Amino acid sequence: MIEERDFWVVWSRVTGVGPILLRRIAQYFGSLAEAWQATAHELVNVEGLGWQTATLIVEARSQLTPTAIAQQHQQDNPCFWTPADTDYPQLLLEIPDSPPILYYRGEVQPEDNRGATLLVAIVGTRNPSEYGRRWTQKLSTALTQAGFVVVSGLAQGVDTDAHRSCLNAGGRTIAVLGTGVDVVYPESNRGLAKQIAHQGLLLSEYASGTQPDRAHFPRRNRIIAGLSRATLVLEAPRKSGALITARLANEYGREVYGLPGVLDNPRALGCLELLNCGAHLILGEDELLGALMGLPHFQTASARSSSVNNTQLSLDLPEEWQFILHAISTEPIAIDRIVQQVGLSTGSVLSVLAQLELMGLVSQLPGMRYQRA
Repeated sequence: MIEERDFWVVWSRVTGVGPILLRRIAQYFGSLAEAWQATAHELVNVEGLGWQTATLIVEARSQLTPTAIAQQHQQDNPCFWTPADTDYPQLLLEIPDSPPILYYRGEVQPEDNRGATLLVAIVGTRNPSEYGRRWTQKLSTALTQAGFVVVSGLAQGVDTDAHRSCLNAGGRTIAVLGTGVDVVYPESNRGLAKQIAHQGLLLSEYASGTQPDRAHFPRRNRIIAGLSRATLVLEAPRKSGALITARLANEYGREVYGLPGVLDNPRALGCLELLNCGAHLILGEDELLGALMGLPHFQTASARSSSVNNTQLSLDLPEEWQFILHAISTEPIAIDRIVQQVGLSTGSVLSVLAQLELMGLVSQLPGMRYQRA
Protein backbone atom coordinates (compact mmCIF):
# COMPACT_ATOMS: atom_id res chain seq x y z
CA MET A 1 0.00 0.00 0.00
CA ILE A 2 1.41 3.37 -0.97
CA GLU A 3 1.43 6.38 1.33
CA GLU A 4 0.32 10.00 0.98
CA ARG A 5 3.89 11.09 0.17
CA ASP A 6 3.86 8.67 -2.76
CA PHE A 7 0.76 10.33 -4.18
CA TRP A 8 2.66 13.63 -4.37
CA VAL A 9 5.08 11.78 -6.64
CA VAL A 10 2.32 10.16 -8.68
CA TRP A 11 0.31 13.35 -9.10
CA SER A 12 3.48 15.10 -10.30
CA ARG A 13 3.38 12.80 -13.33
CA VAL A 14 -0.09 14.02 -14.35
CA THR A 15 0.13 16.34 -17.34
CA GLY A 16 -1.26 19.81 -16.69
CA VAL A 17 -0.89 19.69 -12.89
CA GLY A 18 1.80 22.11 -11.69
CA PRO A 19 2.89 22.91 -8.13
CA ILE A 20 0.23 25.56 -7.48
CA LEU A 21 -2.68 23.50 -8.79
CA LEU A 22 -1.44 20.42 -6.96
CA ARG A 23 -1.39 22.34 -3.67
CA ARG A 24 -4.98 23.44 -4.30
CA ILE A 25 -6.08 19.89 -5.09
CA ALA A 26 -4.48 18.62 -1.88
CA GLN A 27 -6.07 21.40 0.14
CA TYR A 28 -9.54 20.87 -1.32
CA PHE A 29 -9.69 17.09 -0.95
CA GLY A 30 -7.68 16.87 2.24
CA SER A 31 -5.32 14.28 0.77
CA LEU A 32 -3.96 13.46 -2.66
CA ALA A 33 -4.81 9.80 -2.11
CA GLU A 34 -8.48 10.75 -1.91
CA ALA A 35 -8.13 13.18 -4.82
CA TRP A 36 -6.81 10.34 -6.99
CA GLN A 37 -10.31 8.84 -6.96
CA ALA A 38 -12.07 12.14 -7.74
CA THR A 39 -14.22 12.44 -10.86
CA ALA A 40 -14.03 15.35 -13.29
CA HIS A 41 -17.23 16.73 -11.74
CA GLU A 42 -15.52 16.76 -8.34
CA LEU A 43 -12.23 18.15 -9.63
CA VAL A 44 -13.86 21.25 -11.11
CA ASN A 45 -14.62 22.39 -7.56
CA VAL A 46 -10.91 23.08 -7.09
CA GLU A 47 -10.02 26.75 -7.56
CA GLY A 48 -8.56 27.42 -11.01
CA LEU A 49 -9.47 24.01 -12.41
CA GLY A 50 -11.95 24.11 -15.31
CA TRP A 51 -13.87 21.32 -16.99
CA GLN A 52 -11.42 20.86 -19.86
CA THR A 53 -8.47 20.54 -17.50
CA ALA A 54 -10.43 18.21 -15.22
CA THR A 55 -11.26 15.83 -18.06
CA LEU A 56 -7.65 15.87 -19.27
CA ILE A 57 -6.49 15.06 -15.73
CA VAL A 58 -8.88 12.12 -15.48
CA GLU A 59 -7.68 10.82 -18.85
CA ALA A 60 -3.99 11.23 -17.98
CA ARG A 61 -4.55 9.66 -14.58
CA SER A 62 -6.10 6.56 -16.14
CA GLN A 63 -2.79 5.85 -17.88
CA LEU A 64 -0.81 5.78 -14.62
CA THR A 65 -0.33 3.00 -12.07
CA PRO A 66 0.39 4.61 -8.68
CA THR A 67 2.01 1.58 -7.05
CA ALA A 68 4.43 0.98 -9.92
CA ILE A 69 5.35 4.68 -10.16
CA ALA A 70 5.95 4.96 -6.41
CA GLN A 71 8.10 1.84 -6.27
CA GLN A 72 10.24 2.83 -9.26
CA HIS A 73 10.66 6.36 -7.96
CA GLN A 74 11.77 5.13 -4.54
CA GLN A 75 14.29 2.85 -6.21
CA ASP A 76 15.73 5.61 -8.39
CA ASN A 77 15.48 8.43 -5.82
CA PRO A 78 15.70 7.12 -2.25
CA CYS A 79 16.26 10.55 -0.66
CA PHE A 80 13.37 12.98 -1.15
CA TRP A 81 10.74 14.94 0.71
CA THR A 82 7.19 15.92 -0.16
CA PRO A 83 4.81 18.29 1.68
CA ALA A 84 3.40 15.16 3.36
CA ASP A 85 6.72 14.69 5.18
CA THR A 86 7.46 16.45 8.46
CA ASP A 87 11.06 16.95 7.29
CA TYR A 88 10.01 19.07 4.30
CA PRO A 89 11.43 22.61 4.85
CA GLN A 90 8.64 24.50 6.58
CA LEU A 91 9.64 27.94 5.30
CA LEU A 92 9.52 26.65 1.74
CA LEU A 93 5.92 25.53 2.29
CA GLU A 94 4.98 29.19 2.71
CA ILE A 95 5.50 29.96 -0.98
CA PRO A 96 2.56 29.23 -3.31
CA ASP A 97 4.53 27.11 -5.79
CA SER A 98 6.72 25.05 -3.47
CA PRO A 99 8.06 21.96 -5.26
CA PRO A 100 5.92 18.82 -4.82
CA ILE A 101 9.11 16.76 -4.57
CA LEU A 102 12.43 17.94 -3.13
CA TYR A 103 15.42 15.67 -3.63
CA TYR A 104 18.43 15.91 -1.34
CA ARG A 105 21.95 14.61 -0.90
CA GLY A 106 24.15 15.31 2.10
CA GLU A 107 23.78 16.01 5.79
CA VAL A 108 20.20 16.70 6.86
CA GLN A 109 19.75 19.01 9.86
CA PRO A 110 16.13 18.92 11.14
CA GLU A 111 16.51 22.34 12.79
CA ASP A 112 17.16 23.86 9.34
CA ASN A 113 13.94 22.37 7.99
CA ARG A 114 11.93 23.44 11.03
CA GLY A 115 13.15 27.01 10.62
CA ALA A 116 15.04 26.98 13.93
CA THR A 117 18.19 28.03 12.04
CA LEU A 118 18.23 31.20 9.98
CA LEU A 119 19.04 30.55 6.32
CA VAL A 120 20.35 33.45 4.24
CA ALA A 121 20.81 33.36 0.46
CA ILE A 122 23.81 34.92 -1.26
CA VAL A 123 23.43 35.32 -5.03
CA GLY A 124 25.00 37.32 -7.82
CA THR A 125 26.71 37.36 -11.17
CA ARG A 126 28.72 34.49 -12.61
CA ASN A 127 31.45 36.99 -13.48
CA PRO A 128 32.02 39.19 -10.42
CA SER A 129 34.59 41.91 -10.09
CA GLU A 130 37.35 41.69 -7.50
CA TYR A 131 35.22 43.97 -5.32
CA GLY A 132 32.22 41.65 -5.63
CA ARG A 133 34.30 38.57 -4.85
CA ARG A 134 35.91 40.22 -1.84
CA TRP A 135 32.58 41.21 -0.30
CA THR A 136 31.02 37.84 -1.08
CA GLN A 137 33.81 36.12 0.79
CA LYS A 138 33.70 38.58 3.70
CA LEU A 139 29.94 38.40 4.17
CA SER A 140 29.68 34.63 3.74
CA THR A 141 32.42 34.16 6.32
CA ALA A 142 30.80 36.61 8.74
CA LEU A 143 27.38 34.97 8.39
CA THR A 144 28.88 31.54 8.96
CA GLN A 145 30.75 32.63 12.06
CA ALA A 146 27.51 34.15 13.39
CA GLY A 147 25.68 30.82 13.01
CA PHE A 148 23.74 31.36 9.79
CA VAL A 149 23.39 28.77 7.04
CA VAL A 150 24.37 30.13 3.62
CA VAL A 151 22.14 29.19 0.66
CA SER A 152 23.16 29.62 -2.98
CA GLY A 153 22.96 27.96 -6.38
CA LEU A 154 26.41 26.39 -7.06
CA ALA A 155 26.87 28.55 -10.17
CA GLN A 156 30.23 30.04 -11.08
CA GLY A 157 31.14 33.39 -9.59
CA VAL A 158 29.33 34.74 -6.54
CA ASP A 159 27.59 31.42 -5.77
CA THR A 160 30.88 29.51 -5.75
CA ASP A 161 32.59 32.09 -3.53
CA ALA A 162 29.65 32.10 -1.12
CA HIS A 163 29.63 28.31 -0.74
CA ARG A 164 33.40 27.96 -0.51
CA SER A 165 33.85 30.78 2.03
CA CYS A 166 31.16 29.25 4.23
CA LEU A 167 32.82 25.83 4.11
CA ASN A 168 36.27 27.32 4.77
CA ALA A 169 34.86 28.98 7.89
CA GLY A 170 33.65 25.59 9.11
CA GLY A 171 29.99 26.29 8.41
CA ARG A 172 27.06 24.64 6.74
CA THR A 173 25.86 25.62 3.27
CA ILE A 174 22.96 24.53 1.06
CA ALA A 175 23.25 24.44 -2.73
CA VAL A 176 20.04 24.44 -4.78
CA LEU A 177 20.63 22.86 -8.17
CA GLY A 178 19.02 23.15 -11.59
CA THR A 179 19.95 19.52 -12.23
CA GLY A 180 19.51 16.25 -10.37
CA VAL A 181 21.47 16.08 -7.11
CA ASP A 182 23.78 13.55 -8.78
CA VAL A 183 24.65 15.89 -11.67
CA VAL A 184 27.06 18.78 -11.07
CA TYR A 185 26.89 21.90 -13.22
CA PRO A 186 29.24 23.53 -13.91
CA GLU A 187 31.63 20.59 -14.06
CA SER A 188 34.34 22.76 -12.48
CA ASN A 189 32.38 22.69 -9.20
CA ARG A 190 32.39 18.91 -8.85
CA GLY A 191 34.86 19.02 -5.96
CA LEU A 192 32.89 21.79 -4.27
CA ALA A 193 29.63 19.84 -4.61
CA LYS A 194 31.26 16.82 -3.00
CA GLN A 195 32.42 18.96 -0.08
CA ILE A 196 28.96 20.48 0.31
CA ALA A 197 27.44 16.99 0.44
CA HIS A 198 29.75 16.26 3.40
CA GLN A 199 29.30 19.58 5.23
CA GLY A 200 25.90 20.69 4.03
CA LEU A 201 23.15 19.76 1.61
CA LEU A 202 22.48 19.57 -2.11
CA LEU A 203 18.82 20.18 -3.01
CA SER A 204 16.83 19.98 -6.25
CA GLU A 205 13.29 19.57 -7.48
CA TYR A 206 14.65 17.51 -10.38
CA ALA A 207 15.05 13.73 -10.19
CA SER A 208 18.39 11.95 -10.33
CA GLY A 209 20.02 12.05 -13.73
CA THR A 210 18.37 15.32 -14.82
CA GLN A 211 20.83 17.27 -16.96
CA PRO A 212 21.17 21.09 -17.00
CA ASP A 213 18.58 22.97 -19.01
CA ARG A 214 18.19 26.72 -19.44
CA ALA A 215 14.59 26.60 -18.18
CA HIS A 216 15.57 24.89 -14.93
CA PHE A 217 17.62 27.71 -13.43
CA PRO A 218 14.97 30.46 -13.14
CA ARG A 219 12.72 27.90 -11.43
CA ARG A 220 15.58 26.88 -9.16
CA ASN A 221 15.79 30.50 -8.00
CA ARG A 222 12.35 30.37 -6.35
CA ILE A 223 13.58 27.57 -4.08
CA ILE A 224 16.62 29.61 -3.05
CA ALA A 225 14.34 32.55 -2.21
CA GLY A 226 11.73 30.33 -0.54
CA LEU A 227 14.21 28.59 1.76
CA SER A 228 15.80 31.81 2.97
CA ARG A 229 14.69 34.45 5.45
CA ALA A 230 16.77 37.02 3.55
CA THR A 231 18.45 37.25 0.14
CA LEU A 232 21.69 39.18 -0.42
CA VAL A 233 22.51 40.27 -3.98
CA LEU A 234 26.20 41.08 -4.00
CA GLU A 235 26.82 41.99 -7.63
CA ALA A 236 24.50 41.65 -10.59
CA PRO A 237 24.03 43.29 -14.00
CA ARG A 238 20.61 44.46 -15.14
CA LYS A 239 19.81 41.09 -16.70
CA SER A 240 20.70 38.54 -14.07
CA GLY A 241 19.14 35.45 -12.52
CA ALA A 242 20.06 36.93 -9.15
CA LEU A 243 17.49 39.67 -9.74
CA ILE A 244 14.84 36.99 -10.35
CA THR A 245 15.72 35.51 -6.96
CA ALA A 246 15.50 38.95 -5.34
CA ARG A 247 12.12 39.69 -6.93
CA LEU A 248 10.73 36.35 -5.76
CA ALA A 249 12.10 36.87 -2.26
CA ASN A 250 10.31 40.21 -2.12
CA GLU A 251 7.07 38.61 -3.34
CA TYR A 252 7.38 35.97 -0.62
CA GLY A 253 7.70 38.66 2.03
CA ARG A 254 11.38 38.01 2.72
CA GLU A 255 14.09 40.64 3.21
CA VAL A 256 16.23 41.69 0.24
CA TYR A 257 19.65 43.33 0.55
CA GLY A 258 21.90 44.79 -2.13
CA LEU A 259 25.60 45.62 -2.17
CA PRO A 260 26.22 49.14 -3.53
CA GLY A 261 28.61 49.54 -6.43
CA VAL A 262 29.89 52.23 -8.77
CA LEU A 263 27.83 53.48 -11.70
CA ASP A 264 30.46 52.72 -14.32
CA ASN A 265 30.53 49.02 -13.37
CA PRO A 266 27.88 47.18 -15.45
CA ARG A 267 28.00 44.30 -12.97
CA ALA A 268 26.70 46.61 -10.22
CA LEU A 269 23.74 48.14 -12.07
CA GLY A 270 21.28 45.41 -11.08
CA CYS A 271 22.09 45.93 -7.40
CA LEU A 272 21.73 49.69 -7.77
CA GLU A 273 18.28 49.22 -9.31
CA LEU A 274 17.30 46.95 -6.42
CA LEU A 275 18.41 49.58 -3.95
CA ASN A 276 16.50 52.23 -5.86
CA CYS A 277 13.38 50.06 -5.57
CA GLY A 278 13.68 49.76 -1.81
CA ALA A 279 16.06 46.88 -1.08
CA HIS A 280 18.09 47.22 2.11
CA LEU A 281 21.56 48.67 1.71
CA ILE A 282 24.55 46.56 2.77
CA LEU A 283 26.91 48.90 4.62
CA GLY A 284 29.21 46.32 6.20
CA GLU A 285 29.32 43.07 8.14
CA ASP A 286 28.37 44.43 11.56
CA GLU A 287 25.33 46.38 10.42
CA LEU A 288 24.13 43.51 8.23
CA LEU A 289 24.52 40.96 11.01
CA GLY A 290 22.68 43.23 13.41
CA ALA A 291 19.74 43.48 11.04
CA LEU A 292 19.66 39.76 10.23
CA MET A 293 19.92 38.76 13.89
CA GLY A 294 16.65 40.61 14.41
CA LEU A 295 14.76 38.44 11.91
CA PRO A 296 12.23 36.09 13.50
CA HIS A 297 12.82 32.36 13.28
CA PHE A 298 10.09 30.48 11.48
CA GLN A 299 9.03 28.47 14.52
CA THR A 300 10.25 29.74 17.84
CA ALA A 301 9.08 28.38 21.17
CA SER A 302 6.76 31.36 21.55
CA ALA A 303 5.31 30.72 18.11
CA ARG A 304 4.64 27.09 19.02
CA SER A 305 3.00 28.23 22.25
CA SER A 306 0.87 30.69 20.30
CA SER A 307 -0.12 27.92 17.90
CA VAL A 308 -1.21 25.73 20.79
CA ASN A 309 -3.19 28.61 22.29
CA ASN A 310 -4.87 29.29 18.94
CA THR A 311 -5.79 25.61 18.63
CA GLN A 312 -7.32 25.64 22.09
CA LEU A 313 -9.11 28.89 21.27
CA SER A 314 -10.55 27.40 18.10
CA LEU A 315 -11.99 24.53 20.14
CA ASP A 316 -14.01 27.07 22.13
CA LEU A 317 -15.55 28.67 19.04
CA PRO A 318 -19.14 28.14 17.92
CA GLU A 319 -19.45 25.17 15.56
CA GLU A 320 -20.17 27.37 12.53
CA TRP A 321 -17.07 29.49 13.25
CA GLN A 322 -14.91 26.36 13.55
CA PHE A 323 -16.28 25.12 10.22
CA ILE A 324 -15.19 28.36 8.52
CA LEU A 325 -11.81 28.39 10.29
CA HIS A 326 -11.08 24.82 9.16
CA ALA A 327 -11.64 25.88 5.54
CA ILE A 328 -8.68 28.28 5.83
CA SER A 329 -5.04 27.19 5.82
CA THR A 330 -1.68 28.97 5.64
CA GLU A 331 -2.14 29.24 1.86
CA PRO A 332 -4.29 32.24 0.83
CA ILE A 333 -7.83 31.31 -0.20
CA ALA A 334 -10.42 33.53 -1.91
CA ILE A 335 -13.67 34.44 -0.17
CA ASP A 336 -15.79 32.79 -2.85
CA ARG A 337 -13.91 29.53 -2.35
CA ILE A 338 -14.55 29.67 1.42
CA VAL A 339 -18.24 30.33 0.81
CA GLN A 340 -18.41 27.41 -1.59
CA GLN A 341 -16.72 25.05 0.85
CA VAL A 342 -18.79 25.90 3.92
CA GLY A 343 -22.13 26.32 2.13
CA LEU A 344 -23.14 29.52 3.97
CA SER A 345 -24.08 32.93 2.63
CA THR A 346 -21.33 35.38 1.77
CA GLY A 347 -22.60 37.84 4.37
CA SER A 348 -22.52 35.22 7.13
CA VAL A 349 -19.01 34.11 6.21
CA LEU A 350 -17.69 37.68 6.08
CA SER A 351 -19.20 38.43 9.48
CA VAL A 352 -17.49 35.42 11.05
CA LEU A 353 -14.20 36.18 9.27
CA ALA A 354 -14.24 39.68 10.75
CA GLN A 355 -14.53 38.19 14.23
CA LEU A 356 -11.81 35.60 13.57
CA GLU A 357 -9.54 38.38 12.33
CA LEU A 358 -10.12 40.38 15.52
CA MET A 359 -9.23 37.27 17.52
CA GLY A 360 -5.96 36.95 15.63
CA LEU A 361 -6.84 33.61 14.06
CA VAL A 362 -6.97 34.69 10.40
CA SER A 363 -5.52 37.49 8.30
CA GLN A 364 -7.15 39.26 5.37
CA LEU A 365 -5.02 39.76 2.25
CA PRO A 366 -5.56 41.94 -0.84
CA GLY A 367 -8.22 40.67 -3.22
CA MET A 368 -10.53 39.39 -0.48
CA ARG A 369 -8.29 36.45 0.32
CA TYR A 370 -7.69 34.96 3.75
CA GLN A 371 -5.12 32.79 5.45
CA ARG A 372 -4.36 31.46 8.94
CA ALA A 373 -2.57 34.01 11.09
